[in-house]
Amino acid sequence: MTTAKLTRNQQLVLDRLAASPAALSAYELLDQLRDAGLRAPVQVYRALETLGQKGLVHRIESLNAYVACCAHDHQAAAGFAICDDCGEVTEFAFPASEKGLKSVAGETGFETRHMTVELHGRCAACASH
Repeated sequence: MTTAKLTRNQQLVLDRLAASPAALSAYELLDQLRDAGLRAPVQVYRALETLGQKGLVHRIESLNAYVACCAHDHQAAAGFAICDDCGEVTEFAFPASEKGLKSVAGETGFETRHMTVELHGRCAACASH
């Protein structure tokens, strides 16, 4: 995956995330990218921060890890199906329920800025075993 105006480190991190079916922590990224010249956690965290601001990666809160964005259309809230057995993460959008969730939160005066839903379970391959 090549995106214009990314630094070398940002591109390395994005490419590694895009190649992984599972979410990767910053330290897993660092370990996998040492041979490419990344030596310090701050290098990975800076790349992840910028990639997140550009909407190119998502943080999976429950895993404290990251995935490459596969939707690139953030008109709907991001959702993730996370397999607890193999670690595969699948991104999906759910525009219908986003409106309802924001409405319920808004009834208490809460102003939603960002929404992510994480579903944990088993992917089809793991469930069939």
